Amino acid sequence: MPIHQPQHRSAAAPRQPLGVQQAEAALVEHYPRLVRLAYVVLPPALGRHRRVLAAHGAVQRALPGPRSAPDRVRVPAQSRRRSPEAEGAARAEGPESAPYAWMRLRVLRTALAYERRPRWWPGQLPVPAALRPALPVVWGLRLFPRAGGVDELALDRALSGVPGAVRAAFALQLLDGLPESGVRALLAEAGADDPAGAVRRAARLGSPDRAAAQVLLRSGEFDPCTVQTRPSDLLRRRHRMRAVALAAALCVVAGTLAVAAEKGARGPDGAEAGVSVPALDPAALLRTAAEQWADTSRIDFTAWPVRGDRRDDGELLGRALRAWSAPPGTVRVSATPGTADVPPAQPPRLLFAGEVDGAAVVLFHDGGVRVVRYAEPLSGGGGAALDFARTDDADVTTAAAVVVSRTGAKARFLLAPWISETTTRDLLAPDTPGRPLEVGPDGITAPVERPAAGGGCDVWPVLQLRSSERIVENHAFLVTDLGDLAPTHLTYTPQPGRGAPARQPREATGPEALGAWARTACSLRALSGSGVRAVNNWAFAEQKLPEGGARAEWLCTRADTWRGPGRVLVQFLQPAASPTAPAAVVADRDDTALCSRFGQHILAGTHWKAASGRWYVLAAGSRAVDRIEATGQVRGAAGGPTLAVRAPRDASVQLTAGLRGGGTLTAVR
Repeated sequence: MPIHQPQHRSAAAPRQPLGVQQAEAALVEHYPRLVRLAYVVLPPALGRHRRVLAAHGAVQRALPGPRSAPDRVRVPAQSRRRSPEAEGAARAEGPESAPYAWMRLRVLRTALAYERRPRWWPGQLPVPAALRPALPVVWGLRLFPRAGGVDELALDRALSGVPGAVRAAFALQLLDGLPESGVRALLAEAGADDPAGAVRRAARLGSPDRAAAQVLLRSGEFDPCTVQTRPSDLLRRRHRMRAVALAAALCVVAGTLAVAAEKGARGPDGAEAGVSVPALDPAALLRTAAEQWADTSRIDFTAWPVRGDRRDDGELLGRALRAWSAPPGTVRVSATPGTADVPPAQPPRLLFAGEVDGAAVVLFHDGGVRVVRYAEPLSGGGGAALDFARTDDADVTTAAAVVVSRTGAKARFLLAPWISETTTRDLLAPDTPGRPLEVGPDGITAPVERPAAGGGCDVWPVLQLRSSERIVENHAFLVTDLGDLAPTHLTYTPQPGRGAPARQPREATGPEALGAWARTACSLRALSGSGVRAVNNWAFAEQKLPEGGARAEWLCTRADTWRGPGRVLVQFLQPAASPTAPAAVVADRDDTALCSRFGQHILAGTHWKAASGRWYVLAAGSRAVDRIEATGQVRGAAGGPTLAVRAPRDASVQLTAGLRGGGTLTAVR
């Protein structure tokens, strides 16, 4: 559904100053371009519906008032002094490039301000906008850009993991074709804190295929001018209408605001100001029908039916909602990194309410972004606990289970309704078949051993789940408990065959995948409690070792978090007597696109000791590497994706690689 765009004023309209007319003409001509820029820069945490409206609001509010003086429309500094490339882009924009640049600056400032607003500031208003509703406003509908494919989703996740200034630099280069110098000047004028750093980080997004990233950024996934509509929750709207009618009746009866003054900043039932009453009303909680998961194309937490023997216990649900809104000091609050612990703005969805391991447990799902667990002891001392975890864009595998209880070294999971078969297995015993796991009628599993958080690493328990044939996703997959509410999905990417295209991650249930995970499972301890969504083992190279011809394997273990950024461990698997001998971690990198859709090339190296006692420098690259060179205290070169050169144990060596089709790599550390 195309959103209504501003139209030209009629010829009979009062005459306006020339500068304002030019700004209006630039807005009308470049409206879709400006709205797309605002949509990309705005924080993804707003949600797609609010981002669409905020993007249109940012552009429409950028237009100066009808009485603005002509000299108010100034050309930004970066538009007055351009590089030759930027001059060419300016000429391509036409005679209105200066007003467009001015409008773009105003839009950019507004979009960047959203990320700097205080927590208490209304989410619809940028700082320091006037306290007035942000237009446009849509009632009764939810608006979403057209969904893209896997590549568009991966780019959106990568953008969600960087600050707004980095997203702005990325968009200005790929959408507007600005050079780096022009982007730095424009970000500085828009008030960004570190324009040069933002440009550097943006250069790593979408690399090495920036042309493909540009196509993705111009796709419908990032077009807030052409949207799809969906009704907001009808039951929630009915509750709101009842609440409005009740509030009006109370106002007529009371005839005064004294009650509101006495309550001060607190709302009913101890709620914080700004939290709507329906959001804290147990009767307003959203509940999904029991069989809806088998008749929907959206297989995530929104398809979970409500379960548990206390799902109709209004007192328990009310305590959980009030604790979420304003947790007292006796409630222990935890949140995975990047997860907001703010109160619900709308009634959340109830997933579970029941008694598990001596506690009353309530699970909520908050608008597609968070899963929240409230637990209070049934008897004895101790306060309640409130845990938050991000779950945006969850799917069949990452919405397959939630931890409902942890006691000692064991945990219980609440399984998704589409899970048809549940077993447990040990990653450090790859040849041992999985053991059936008992699941109760409410979908709660029997206690499962937890992986060791520290110390020894003798076992690594995982759940092997199979999805139901009723959703045409009948396949098995592995998840493991890394200390968060949502377990982590484990996958594996094998090496491509000779001349074959690059392969995609697949489920880690085959012998080859289990063999690789048997040697790398213990490295997962470093990821505990960091909000990891999925971990993939990519076998990017195999190398014939010197002095005997045995073969070693190189793996890139990539952990993707729910908030976007990834962490990479490069691991070297030399031949070993035991199939569970730990691999050697030779590189560790945070906040990187390496080993993902946007970082498909990698080079790594390590020192290695042969059985003869001689030391070597080994290096290996991914499939596009056709030459590796070592410089420094040792020099050597090899054609192809691997290199082995004699070197002292502590020799300082710099490794570089050439890529087929051009380009170079440096070794990851």
